[in-house]
Formats: sequence, structure tokens, C-alpha cells
Amino acid sequence: MSRSHAATQARPSLRVRRTHAPPARRPRSRRTRRARQASRRRVAAAAIGLSYARLTTCARAAACSALPGRGRMIVMTVTDTLARPLRDLRISVTDRCNFRCVYCMPKEVFGRDYQFLERAELLTFEEIERLARIFIADHGVEKIRLTGGEPLVRRQVERLVEMLARIPGLGDLAMTTNGSALARKAQALKDGGLRRITVSLDSLDNEVFAAINDVGFPVERVLAGIEAAAAAGLGPIKINMVVKRGVNEDSVVPMARHFRGSGHIVRFIEYMDVGHSNGWRMDEVVPAAEIVAMIGAEMPLEPVAPNYPGEVVERWRYRDGSGEIGVIASVTRPFCGGCTRARLSAEGKLFTCLFAVAGHDLRALLRGGASDAEISAAIGGIWRMREDRYSELRTAETAGLPKVEMSYIGG
Repeated sequence: MSRSHAATQARPSLRVRRTHAPPARRPRSRRTRRARQASRRRVAAAAIGLSYARLTTCARAAACSALPGRGRMIVMTVTDTLARPLRDLRISVTDRCNFRCVYCMPKEVFGRDYQFLERAELLTFEEIERLARIFIADHGVEKIRLTGGEPLVRRQVERLVEMLARIPGLGDLAMTTNGSALARKAQALKDGGLRRITVSLDSLDNEVFAAINDVGFPVERVLAGIEAAAAAGLGPIKINMVVKRGVNEDSVVPMARHFRGSGHIVRFIEYMDVGHSNGWRMDEVVPAAEIVAMIGAEMPLEPVAPNYPGEVVERWRYRDGSGEIGVIASVTRPFCGGCTRARLSAEGKLFTCLFAVAGHDLRALLRGGASDAEISAAIGGIWRMREDRYSELRTAETAGLPKVEMSYIGG
């Protein structure tokens, strides 16, 4: 036997003690997870002005707000301080526009040096869809309208339409556009699931219209877009005309006359003090009553009941049954008491009024890792604190208060 082998034999046998792997540090992992959740909630709370404790409570409630009941989801209705429910969501998909309308994006302000949002600042289509699902499933939103800027300048906006149209529970999906690209986009929008379209057209007179849009865009191309939309099945089409004294009030009757009997509905809108760039003055407002009187003098009208409670448009029909018009009298007959609209800017800020001073940053929640329940809680908390009624309180003095521009928040 070799010496080395003998030495090995002489050694006492060593028993290898098998031990289980050290237990995973689950408590520490759980603490870490909770800490991260708490951090997200603090960010959420700071973004919307809620306390951390309040947001946590709301998030727990939001997680239980939609429970199965007899084969469908039960959606808890959220109301604001004036008992107004949240029913409509307007989503701005871009702050850019190819027009420079004098009452919205005057060229003196929105010139070549104007800094629009960078692409990375815009909500992605996936982020918009996620927010829309939360608004619909948790807060009872029934209608979504895509706005801008000009929504059709956002690349592949048809894909967003298709994504939104698939959301369960959405009752209506519409868009407001200046019509400049509608002739080539109408069919794709319809195929994607868009149900209705509204086209802004402030005069049928090319000289007047060119002066308003300030880029020389011809009326004929907008009319071609309206025809394409009708052919695609996006009717009844609504045409919005903002009426400003000294600019286009002489176009009111010709506009009504042109679309009478077409099945399309012209809506005449009082010139509003949205933002600060349009130099709004009360004496430039043509009251809705005056507009109705102008049209009625040639084509007799009679009032029509609203389609639903809280409808902002005052409806009138021609007595001979050849169609109807609408007027939006937000200056002379404000409708704040029935307003059910929330507005989402292109960069993800939630506004509770067209005339709001500031918005609430939902993009920070989306990109900060917040859960759907936390985002839902933020939305609910914002709406419950809502007390806006700017138009009811409007005076010459309030017109000078800080407000966001219409091109940013969407009309």
C-alpha cells in the first residue's frame, strides 16, 4: 500500500452535511415591492394634487369598482362637486395644425419659431388606448372625440382609431378635423371604426375662408373632404362654423343655404375667448339668437328638443322638413351646468374645462410605472374635485385670466 493511500485510509471519514439553500428573502422582496408602489403613488399624488393616503385609498376602491354582475361589468359613476358625471372624453392627438386660423392659431404667435411638442413628448397610441380603456371601464365614459391641433396631421392616426374602436363599452367614436386631408383619409378612418366626423369650415367664400385659415387653403378641397366622408358612411356630417363679427357673419346664411337638404348639420359657434392669442373681445361675438334670426328670416326655423340631457348644441330645424342646424352659445347662454367633458392634451395632461388654467399630468403616471388602478384613482380624484364653470362666470375681466390655447387642448 502506498504511503499516500495509507494516509488516506487513516483519515477519519468526513460526512458532508447537506443543507437546504438559504431561504429566499421574501420579506425583503415584499418590502421592496411595497416601497416601489408607494414611490409611484407619491409621484401620482404629486402629479394630481392628492395626498398620498387619499390616492392609496382611491386606488384600492378603483380596483373593486368594476365587479362582474349578471354577465356584465358594473361601472361606478364618478361625479364632480356640482354632481356632473364624466361621460365624454376629448383626446388631442397633436398640437400641430396646417392652418393658422386667426381665432385659434394666429400666424403672429404660431410662426416658424414656435416650439411645438417633440414627438417623444406626445402620448403614444398605446398610452392613449390604455387611458381610454380606464376612462371607459372605470368611469363610465361613453363617447370619445379625437381632436388636435389637426388630428389628421398625426401619422397613422387611422391605426389609433382602430385601436380605440375595439374597446368594449365605447358607445361613440368621432373626430373633428379641418378637412384638409379628409378626401384621402375618410375611407381609412371609416374602415378603422370611426363613426362620425365634424368638419370645421368658417365660410364658403374663398376670399373670406383664405383670410381666416391664413394659409390660402381653398374651400373646394374642404368640400371634397366632406363629400368623401359622406361617401364613406361617416354621416350625418356636422360642419362647425365659428362666427366672428366683422369677419364672416355675412357667410352665415349662405352656409345654411348651401347645406340645407344635404343631410349634413351646420353648427354655428359663438366666438370664444379660448387661450390668449386670438385677442378676443366681447363685441366681436355674434350671439346665437342673432344667428338664428338671420337664418330664420329667409328659411323659417323651429326649435327641436335635445338628443340627450346636457347636449351643448341648441337644435333648430327648417319648418319645411329640409334639415336642421345647431347653435353653440357658450358665451351668451353658457351650459357649464350640464358639461360632462374631460379633455386630454397631446402630451397627456387631463383638463376638466376648455378654459382651464392648468392640467393634471397623467403621462407621468403612465411612464412612471403606475398601475391601472392607480391611474384610475388619479382620474377619479381629479374629477371629484372639479368645480369649473368658467363660461357662467365670464366677464370682460375673466377673459384675461390665464388659459391654455385651443390648439393645445382641442376644441
